[in-house]
Amino acid sequence: MSAGRVGVVGGGLAGIAAALAAADAGADVVLFERRSTLGGLTSSIERNELWLDNGQHVFLRCCTAYRALLHRIGALGQVRLQPRLTVPVLAPGGAAASIQRSALPAPLHLARSLSSYGHLSVLERVRLGRAVLALKRLDLDDGALDEVTFGDWLRAHGQSPRAIERLWNLIVLPTVNVAANAASLALAAKFREGLLDRADAGDIGWSEVPLAQLHGANAARALAAAGVDVRLGTRVDRIERDAKGGACLASPGDTTPVDAAIVATTPPGAASLGVLDPRAAVGLGASPIVNVHLVLDRQVTDHALFAAVDSPVQFVFDRTASSGLAEGQCLAMSLSGSDDLFARGSRELVDLLFGALGERVPEARGARLVDAIVTRERAATFRGVPGTQALRPRTETAHDDVFLAGAWTATGWPATMEGAVRSGNDAARGALERLGVRRGRAPAALAGARQ
Repeated sequence: MSAGRVGVVGGGLAGIAAALAAADAGADVVLFERRSTLGGLTSSIERNELWLDNGQHVFLRCCTAYRALLHRIGALGQVRLQPRLTVPVLAPGGAAASIQRSALPAPLHLARSLSSYGHLSVLERVRLGRAVLALKRLDLDDGALDEVTFGDWLRAHGQSPRAIERLWNLIVLPTVNVAANAASLALAAKFREGLLDRADAGDIGWSEVPLAQLHGANAARALAAAGVDVRLGTRVDRIERDAKGGACLASPGDTTPVDAAIVATTPPGAASLGVLDPRAAVGLGASPIVNVHLVLDRQVTDHALFAAVDSPVQFVFDRTASSGLAEGQCLAMSLSGSDDLFARGSRELVDLLFGALGERVPEARGARLVDAIVTRERAATFRGVPGTQALRPRTETAHDDVFLAGAWTATGWPATMEGAVRSGNDAARGALERLGVRRGRAPAALAGARQ
C-alpha cells in the first residue's frame, strides 16, 4: 500500500535523489522534468559523433551523499576516484608543481606538497601555514563568515596576491564558482572539509562516461525500477489547490494531485511557482561556467587532469575515452566563474585557450586542432558572494506540504553535486514526514545524508 503521492518538479540531481528516496520509503512518486532528458545542469551534447559534457563536474571522496546516489543508480563503476589526491599545476613553459597528499594524517598530509610548491616563493610557502592553521580554527557555523570575502580574509592572514592567484584560487574557483576576492568566506571555507579535516577527503573523482549516461540514463533506469512515474518534456506551470486544500501540480493539459510536493528547480523556477520569495531568487544571482573542448590529432599530455596558473586556462581534463574519440586526444577546459570570458565569441575563445595550452604543454604546439566545441552555462550556479547564506532557503516553505530542493538551498555546501543530492534527501525527508512515514522506513541514504 502506498504511503501517499509525492510530486517532484525537476529532474536534476536534487530531483532524482528526492524521487528515489521517497519511492524507496514507499511513496507513490511522479517526477516532472521540462527537458527531454534527466540530469539537469549535468548534461552532455553530441557533436560530430563525439559526446561532450556541458561542464567538467567533479566530486571528492568526502561527497558521501553524491557517492551514495551513484551507488543507488548503479553508476559507481563508471567514475574514477583518485587513490590519493594529485593535481599537477603547470605554468608557462611547462614548469610544473603539484598539489598532492602524502600518507601522513591530516593536516600534515599536505605539508610536503605545500612546502615544495614551486609556483610560490619560499616566503610565500612559509606563510601558507599561517592561513592553513587559521582555517582549521574557523567555526563554519559562524554567520559572520558570510560578511567578508575569502580574499580579504587571506590577505589578513599573510597571503600575497600571487599566493591567492596561484594556489587559493585553484581551490576556490571550482568550488564556489567565483574567485577568492569575491567569494564568501563562509562558502570558501567549506573546502576545509575536503582538504584539511581528513587526509583522504579531498581525493578527486570524475565520470569516465558522458554525464548523459552517468546521471541521465542510469537515473532513468533506477527511477523506472523504483516505480517512479517520470514525465519528461513536461513543465509544471503552477501549484494549485483542490477543494480540500491539497496541492495539485498543473502542467499544460493536466493537473496532478499530490500529498506532498518537492520543487527541485532553479531559484527563478521556484519563485515562478510561488514557493520562493522573488527577491531571494534575484539576490542569489548567477555565476557562469564555460567549457572549451579541443579535439587534437595526437596525444599531447599523459595527465588525466591538470591545473594551470598565469593563464586563462584553469583546469584541463582528458576526455578522450568518454567522448568516444578513436584517434588523437580530446581535452576539456573548464572555466569557472568565467564572467569575463562568457560573452566572447567561440572562435576567439578557442584561439585563446589553444594558444594557452601550447604555453603550458609544449607538445600541443605541434598538434593540429581537428575540432573545437564551446559550451556555456550562463546560470551554472548561484553567485557565492558575501550575504548569500542569508538568502538560501531551508527546505521547508510557507506551505506545510511543499518542500524545496537544489544546490542553492541551505545545504551548508557550495553549489556542488553533493549539495544538490543532500538537498534532495532533505526534501524527501520532509515530504515523508508530511505523509506520516516513520523514520525507520526511510532508506539508509536519507539517515546518512548529513554525515
